[in-house]
Order: sequence, then C-alpha cells, then structure tokens
Amino acid sequence: MKKFLALLLALVMTLALAACGGSGNTPANNGGNSGNASDAGGNSGGEDTTEPAGEQVGAGKVIGIAMPTQSSERWINDGANMKAQLEALGYEVQLQYAEDDPQTQVSQVEGFVAQQVDCMVIAAIDGGPLVPVEEQAKAAGIPVIAYDRLLKDTDAVKYYASFDNEGVGTAIGQYIKDAKDLEAARAAGESYTIEFFMGSPDDNNAVLLHKGIMGVLEEYLNDGTLVCKTGRTSFDDTCILRWSQETAQQMCENYLSGYYADEPLDIACSAFDGFSYGIRSALESAGYTVGENWPLITGQDAELMAVKNIISGHQTMSIYKDTRLLAEKCVGMVNAVLSGTEPEINDTTTYNNNVLVVPSYLCTPIPVDKDNYEEIIVEGGYYTADQLAG
Repeated sequence: MKKFLALLLALVMTLALAACGGSGNTPANNGGNSGNASDAGGNSGGEDTTEPAGEQVGAGKVIGIAMPTQSSERWINDGANMKAQLEALGYEVQLQYAEDDPQTQVSQVEGFVAQQVDCMVIAAIDGGPLVPVEEQAKAAGIPVIAYDRLLKDTDAVKYYASFDNEGVGTAIGQYIKDAKDLEAARAAGESYTIEFFMGSPDDNNAVLLHKGIMGVLEEYLNDGTLVCKTGRTSFDDTCILRWSQETAQQMCENYLSGYYADEPLDIACSAFDGFSYGIRSALESAGYTVGENWPLITGQDAELMAVKNIISGHQTMSIYKDTRLLAEKCVGMVNAVLSGTEPEINDTTTYNNNVLVVPSYLCTPIPVDKDNYEEIIVEGGYYTADQLAG
C-alpha cells in the first residue's frame, strides 16, 4: 500500500510540473521575482536536447540564473520563462536579479560557485567584472551559458543564446527606410531629420545593433537625405549607459530645446522601448502632438507599454523578441552540457568573445507596428487583446 501511494504521489507531482511548463508563459502571466537566491525554484550543428515537459531529466540538479534587472519588463519575462521551463524538467532553479549593479551580479555568481550549482546561465550587466568569477566557475567544473548578452574575454562560456542583434538593427533601419520612403525622398531632393538613441557601451548587443542600423541608413546620412542636426551618429556619441530611460529623455529634451527649437524632429531612432518612453515624455513636454508633428519612433522588445503606445500612435514600431522561444533554446543548452550532448546551434562564426568563437543559437527578431501587432502579438499569444486595451 505504501509503495502504491508513493507511486501515486510521484505521478501527481510529474503531472503538476508538466502543467507548469507545457505551454510556455506569456508576459501577462509572468510574475516578478524578488531577486533573492531563496526564490529557487532546421538548424545546423546538433539536435535540440530540450526534453518534453514532465520527464524529470533535471532531478537533483541546480541551475543558477543571473539576470540583470527587474526594471525592464523584458528581463522579468526572460527569468520567469526560463525558470518555469527548467522546473518543469525537474531542475531546482536559483533565479537572481542584480538591479543593474555589476558588483551585485558578481557577488550573486560567486554565490552560485560557492553553492556548486550544476550549471549557470548569465545575462550580464557588464561582462568585464564577471571574468574572474567565470574562471572560478570553470575551475569548479561548472559550465556557463551566456544569455542574450555575450560574455567576453573568457573561455569559460560554453554556449550563447540570443537574438540576431545585428539583424535587430537592420530591421529597425529597414523600417525607417521603408516608412519614410528614403529612395523617393532622395530622388525628390527631400530630407528628414533624425536622432539616434543607442544602447549601453558595455553591451556587445548594442554595438551590433548600431552596426545593423548604419548598414541601412548610412548612405542616406552621407547624401543628406537624412539630416542629424546634432551630428551624433557614431555609437560612442549615441550610446546610453545601462540602457537608461532617464538619460534618453534628458538627451531628447536637450536636442528639442536646442537643435530642434525651430524645426521638428522627424525620426527618433531608438534602440529600446524604454528609451522610447523617455522620448515620448520629452516630445510631449516640447508640445509635439500625435497626428500633427509626432515623429517616427522605433524601439526594441515589444513590451506591453510599447505595444499600447504603438496602438495609440505614440510609438511607431518595436522589435518583437519572443522570450519564450529564447528560454526554450537556452534550456536545451543546459540539458546538453549536463548530459554530454550537442545543443541546437545555428551560428558558429559570428560571436568571437576575444578568446574564442562561442557556438550560438540566434532567434529571429520581428518588427511590429500598428499594421501587424494583432497577428504577431495577439494571435501569437504574447499579449491578449484585453491586456492591450487595459
């Protein structure tokens, strides 16, 4: 009788875990995390080693996840999605957020090493300070997977899961080119004003995104079809430390009160939805009005607020990045390193971290705007119509 009850209990737990991770969480259902360790809880180059939900392949193993911040909806979703998928496979998960403080993240990763976790997933705030502790992890036999942001200057990193970051920039640049019909403007001798708000200088993704944007727009800047009145077009001149919304807003306020006091800004090329919120505030303070002189504003991450702003006309587009898919690919990497198999990889040449080229899986970014958000966002189950209306 005891044996039957034990088997029955095991079956119930298995089914419960399967229900937890079977469908993937949408941002609407992902809750925040306190950031404390007590919150446990067709490609080339290998096969997907993610096991079906309910098979307890991770039983008895602990995964440490270091996320950068809870100040952005995107990172809350990333952490919650990965935690749910790993726990559905039986892993114990230690999920921590460092609130954009590099030294806090170093301490958290040191804690993972001291605990002798079985694998670490790190979305770095600033990869530089993490190099010594990553070497400690390697010496302790703990594999490290870079999540979304490449870990540089170390051979401790095994794999990298991200989006095609240069492709994100290319998509933003192409959207601007098409929306403003820059070829027709060039032929007619017309021009548009543009300013750039790029990502953090300690984030390799931001450098690649800027490269992608300039790959599309540089020729129009060179011939005067696009006019940047501040002259700030290089990455060094437009990068914003720690992806700060407040800094983006202050920059935009300064531009509008100075360079654009007598001429409207036509395009705000923003690398992040958070920047776009700050840009919106600056524009409203300067008297810009949707439907009259509101500029084209880009973004990245398709956060709930950003999609609402797209619907209302306060933001033109964003880059949709399905964190459920990215979490799935990273979980496959965790399973691979812990089982001695090869994960699903689709890039083996792009991401050189100054020590080695890190085998990577790159998810495809998708531009969304007022014309396609329902098909991509709502029908895709990322947000519901009620959430967007609320």
